[in-house]
Amino acid sequence: MSNEDEVREFLTTRRAKVKPDRAGLPTFGRQRRVPGLRREEVALLAGISVEYYTRLERGNARGVSENVLDAVSRALCLDEGEHDHLVDLARAANAERPPRRTSTPQRVSRTIQRLVDAMTDMPAFVRNGRMDYLHANPMATALYSEAYCDSVRPVNSACFAFLDPSARTFYIDWDEVAHDIVAHLRCEAGRNPYDRTLSDLVAELSMRSEEFRILWTGHDVRLHRSGTKRFRHPLVGDLTLAYEALDVLGDAGLTIIAYSAEPGSPSDAALSELASWSSTRTRLTAAERR
Repeated sequence: MSNEDEVREFLTTRRAKVKPDRAGLPTFGRQRRVPGLRREEVALLAGISVEYYTRLERGNARGVSENVLDAVSRALCLDEGEHDHLVDLARAANAERPPRRTSTPQRVSRTIQRLVDAMTDMPAFVRNGRMDYLHANPMATALYSEAYCDSVRPVNSACFAFLDPSARTFYIDWDEVAHDIVAHLRCEAGRNPYDRTLSDLVAELSMRSEEFRILWTGHDVRLHRSGTKRFRHPLVGDLTLAYEALDVLGDAGLTIIAYSAEPGSPSDAALSELASWSSTRTRLTAAERR
């Protein structure tokens, strides 16, 4: 899709989600023919003309100011992630269009690798914007052993979730995880609209997964800085783990993801069991290489 298409579809889908009462508008009067708000209502709430908003929603974000974007975000009740995505789309519309490019392979510095490897009692890995696992400590490879069964490297979280049947058992809340992955990739596409490696990934997933294709058309975006995930591991059973996402400031686009369990909980015991299995596997692998 072109940038104009992205702007149009994003604003249209956001407008359809906002009910009049949520925006502080009366719900009585003539029958509504569209879901959510009308264009003129968004323009009124944003304090801009209907013509200007109509031009913006048709995909023309050239010259739009930060103040207008903030006003439209408030009118559409956008959250932080959605607002940031709209800003990214507008930035791309106003930038001189570069040629489509393939990202150079990202490398994780030795310092970051040592930091992640030092987290010996918790799964931790480094991920890029397209959800490749570029480096993982032994606990993380043990936790995601189902994904690492595939010989393709780097392991890609989106490909595992949508293309590997075992993911639907591994993620207890697969539907939620799938939605979060698509929302993350939407954010990344807004930030890097001319990244061919990313667009190739989206194209592959759209072609091979109907679920991905349907979710992608929803244009949902979401920030994922912290939360919980539930896993059903084939060796240690069910785990409920909290996660934190920490951006690597020295390497734009890279994020450290670390998981932890509530101390004394069944998940904590399962992590300890996983650590023991991981340690044994590491020793056996090292012995085989001698």
